[in-house]
Amino acid sequence: MKPRFNLLQAVPQAYKPLLELDKMLADTQLDKIQREMIKIRTSQINGCAYCLNMHSKDALKYGERQERIFVMSAWREARNWFSEQDQVILELTEQVTLISKHGVSDELFEKAVATFGEVTVAQIILAIVSMNAWNRLGISFGKQPE
Repeated sequence: MKPRFNLLQAVPQAYKPLLELDKMLADTQLDKIQREMIKIRTSQINGCAYCLNMHSKDALKYGERQERIFVMSAWREARNWFSEQDQVILELTEQVTLISKHGVSDELFEKAVATFGEVTVAQIILAIVSMNAWNRLGISFGKQPE
């Protein structure tokens, strides 16, 4: 990939709304590992190496087990390693990230609300949307893992 210009240098105010959203999302019912799980799974789907590297390291720092990170893309086959809440988060992350394929099913949405409540489901979806935005910026501007 050819070097690309730095968005932050070109349009510094572009990051402000995303950073504000992330700041708001840091104060939710989700714990740090659940938030990193959303970031990792979204980045796996989108193929953002920069974000995968960063958020896998963050998850480890917060106490996530390496094994769960290693199998997160195949979480359905490793269900015993992921709680019911984790599974709802991962499935919702997949459906929102791949929204153009099938949308978000009524069944999953209702299950998520029953599991977490409306406010937390809204926060989960906002976290997924935020991470998709970061992935698209990282990939578009050629961010590489450090």
